[in-house]
Amino acid sequence: MPSPFPGMDLYLESQGFWQDFHFRLIALMSEALSSSLPENYAALIEERISLVDLAGDALFNFQPDVAIARQDREGTPQTNRSHVATLEPVTIPLAARDLDEVTERWIEIKRLPDLSLVTVIEILSPTNKSGLGRTDYLHMRRQLLEQPVNLVEIDLLLRGSRIPLGAPLPPGDYYALVSRADKRNNCDVYAWSVRRLLPTIPIPLSYPDPDLSVDLSRAVERAYDQGRYARLVNYAAPVDLLALTPNDREWADHQLRTGGREARDQT
Repeated sequence: MPSPFPGMDLYLESQGFWQDFHFRLIALMSEALSSSLPENYAALIEERISLVDLAGDALFNFQPDVAIARQDREGTPQTNRSHVATLEPVTIPLAARDLDEVTERWIEIKRLPDLSLVTVIEILSPTNKSGLGRTDYLHMRRQLLEQPVNLVEIDLLLRGSRIPLGAPLPPGDYYALVSRADKRNNCDVYAWSVRRLLPTIPIPLSYPDPDLSVDLSRAVERAYDQGRYARLVNYAAPVDLLALTPNDREWADHQLRTGGREARDQT
């Protein structure tokens, strides 16, 4: 069963399904890219785990890792055996902190065989757009823009702060920003409203290879179907919980009443 909305389903953001939807969309976009990339490229999903202190809004980032102890020939971890001391521990309760684990995922396109980074594709999450998570994301973004790397940022969220640019963004509810390594002082901005189908956006590769195209509408439809959100989402909830203008709220209510049939017929 399709979403009642022709583009982004507004309720995925408002009812707490974004993390699951984001995971599915990243995987599907990586799959679509891998099927059309030239043989000398690969699309990889990368991730970073953040621990968010909900009480103090602190953010701690770390990459998953493995600790390995090297052993000597007898199978005992190497130590300075002439200076070994044994201490009895004092058991102390852990501090009661309200921590939330947030996993950020993105796509990296790399050139083979040296795996040099060519393009980074970010689908922004709520963490990227508010609080210290936004500060952390903008710092990482600045580091990418200082390198000869293409950056594609896709903002499918109504809430939160937009990506800062050197001039105001054009009117829109959703955005795709394409920053090319060979045109670093400029950024191509694609903007569209909640009422429109999602566009097909270009994904730049290394010169002179031509851009790829990603059909956002197709990827979002597949993610919606895979997640069975038609069954999960409570469409009886009032649409005015979302960050919409009065006219768009009226339009969204109409979409819910008609099941989106009119909008799909017009497209």
